[in-house]
Amino acid sequence: MGEALTPNKKKRLVSVVIPCYRSEKSIRDVVELTIAEFTKWDDYDCEFVLVNDCSPDNTYGAICELAKRHANVHGVSLMRNFGQHSAIMCGLHFAKGDLVLGIDDDLQCHPSQIRKVLDRMDDGFDVVYGVYAESKNGPIKNFTSWLNKVTSRKLLGRPKDIRSSNFWLITSEIKDQMIQYKNYNPYVDALFTRLTNRIGNVTIEHHKREYGTSNYTLSKLVNLWLASFNYTNVPLRLISGVGVFTALVGFVAGIVTIVRKVLDPTIMAGWSSIVCILLLFFGVVLLALGIIGEYLGNIVLSINSTPQYVIREKVNL
Repeated sequence: MGEALTPNKKKRLVSVVIPCYRSEKSIRDVVELTIAEFTKWDDYDCEFVLVNDCSPDNTYGAICELAKRHANVHGVSLMRNFGQHSAIMCGLHFAKGDLVLGIDDDLQCHPSQIRKVLDRMDDGFDVVYGVYAESKNGPIKNFTSWLNKVTSRKLLGRPKDIRSSNFWLITSEIKDQMIQYKNYNPYVDALFTRLTNRIGNVTIEHHKREYGTSNYTLSKLVNLWLASFNYTNVPLRLISGVGVFTALVGFVAGIVTIVRKVLDPTIMAGWSSIVCILLLFFGVVLLALGIIGEYLGNIVLSINSTPQYVIREKVNL
């Protein structure tokens, strides 16, 4: 329960940005439960920016119904499925709050945990993640979350003690900087790390999904992981290091072979060892070309002005 306000103290507005996909059954509960939480507090008010990421069900119809009931519910529908992070970026453009809260549409990021994240922000952070003491996700999602954690630490420079999740809170200053980013393939966690080092965690409860299953397929999770390459040149430097190392190994092996042949001319040349070496070096070359190709592909799509999102309809905006 928030402290009582003095007569001259103004409520802080929290913009709740929710990317919506196949959430026809759940989005109403998410909004209603969140409103119920905010009515308990005297120091915060809320608005919603619900972004329908071209869901095949009647998600946008549910958003429109909520917009009719609540003046603080705003809806956007995209022309095609652009992905969760592009939908978040769309929502940020319409968020007007002093703080912006990002949550999922499936009630795993439960509204009952919002106050913990808000209180943690008062400790002077620009970004706060609500992290789970115990995850309710399946093994594939847990593995990709672990991979994301390792990748963010190694490639993006995130501190070891910071974990990320889909339950986050940012200041309006961070939001204002993020919406200036126009790349077609945004990754909001990478942008947080790029913009500030004042990032905090708070432990929250992770609830079970109320309806359906995760909308993230393995291919979507891999594509999300690859998006982190847009924000670092570490893979290119790593490949350069591997190339230098393998070249040195090849040079030393060549010298050793020549010396042995001079000392013992009867030594037979080994075809199997040659094939193994060729496979190793060609594998490294193809890996390097693949990484370079990812970078070149992202550059081409950016130069061609591939949009982050395209809006079809809006409601209460």
